[in-house]
Amino acid sequence: MPVEDESDGHMLKYFTESESRIIEQKWMNIFCKDKQGVNTKDYKWHIFSGGRYPSIEGKAAQEAYDTHRCATYMVMHNNEYSVRLTRSKPIDVNRQDVFVFPENMAWTMAFTHEGGWLGPYFAKHPQYEQLEKENRAYGEKLKQIEYAKSKGWLK
Repeated sequence: MPVEDESDGHMLKYFTESESRIIEQKWMNIFCKDKQGVNTKDYKWHIFSGGRYPSIEGKAAQEAYDTHRCATYMVMHNNEYSVRLTRSKPIDVNRQDVFVFPENMAWTMAFTHEGGWLGPYFAKHPQYEQLEKENRAYGEKLKQIEYAKSKGWLK
């Protein structure tokens, strides 16, 4: 998946398999509570394509994803216990089963290998408004810190 090279400072952490399992379970507890009759074992995004969790799809999902910013992004693969934390939002993940979300899981973008036919999907946490407010506040704080560093006020 074209995510930033570790050497450029954008990749913050590769989670261990056990850490990745915990993150995946937390994600599942939020977005896949109502998975009755949906095969989320093979593809977690079936929760959205099966209509069991509210989401928007296709171009509308991509547009929603494009407008969301946060300080860091979690990148979770569908079929492996591999989660990464990066500063840069992944943008080129077509034809891969990958989930991108902020650390507080205020929203999630589900890219699928069926892109263009099924997906991508964008969904919001049940407490989206409060969580997204926190994301915006933290992002503004980071911008202020970067500005202060650029002026030499902080090191």
